[in-house]
Amino acid sequence: MARIILNQILEQLETLEIAELQQLNQTIQKYLANKEETVKQAAFHQDLIDSGLVKQIKHPAYEAITERRLIQIEGKPVSETIIEERR
Repeated sequence: MARIILNQILEQLETLEIAELQQLNQTIQKYLANKEETVKQAAFHQDLIDSGLVKQIKHPAYEAITERRLIQIEGKPVSETIIEERR
C-alpha cells in the first residue's frame, strides 16, 4: 500500500512548478529534521532507562489553555491585603 502511494506522489511531482517543488522540499526537510530529533530523543530515553538512571520517562501532558476571566471584588485590592497580612 505504501509503495502505491509513493508511486502516486512521484508521478504528481512532474506536474508541480519550481516554486511548489521548493516549498515541498522545505516541508520534507523540516519533517526529516523533526523525525530525526524524535528518534534521537527516544534513543536517549531508552539509554537512560537501560543504564538505570531513571525508571520511566514521563511525558508532559499538554492541556488546552482555557481562557481566564477576571473577577470583580469589592474593597481594596487583594495584593494590598496580602502585604498587610505579611506584616
